[in-house]
Amino acid sequence: MKVTILAIGKCKQKSPEAALVAEYVKRSGWNVVIKEKDNASQEEEARFLQSAIPVGAKVVVLDERGVNISSIELAEKVEGWLLNGCSEICFLIGGADGHLPATRDKADLILSFGKLTLPHMLMRAVLCEQIYRIQTIISGHPYHRV
Repeated sequence: MKVTILAIGKCKQKSPEAALVAEYVKRSGWNVVIKEKDNASQEEEARFLQSAIPVGAKVVVLDERGVNISSIELAEKVEGWLLNGCSEICFLIGGADGHLPATRDKADLILSFGKLTLPHMLMRAVLCEQIYRIQTIISGHPYHRV
């Protein structure tokens, strides 16, 4: 499985968040690629996000208006995509002003990580941990405990 994370804002190389991202990407058996763009106008951010979505990828837009589901439910959704021939998922993390409707319209899933507002760099770390967790749930690895 290839996972692309498209994110607004650049993560500092030596930051604690970058270390967490690197740790979970390293643990993952999936090919995780992160592409980022500096903060810009919401329209410019939307152009970057929409144009960088890989052809054929399932698109997950992280947005406060999305569904708030459990890690197991998310793993079941991803596993369903895998079983139906999906080989790539693309996660979109917007800028400070969020996503435009046109970006949300591209989504196969609009996902919320809850009502809390998280800094974008921390959101990357949380997302990478969840990608690893999804993989372990699907494979039956004991990392996720119920």
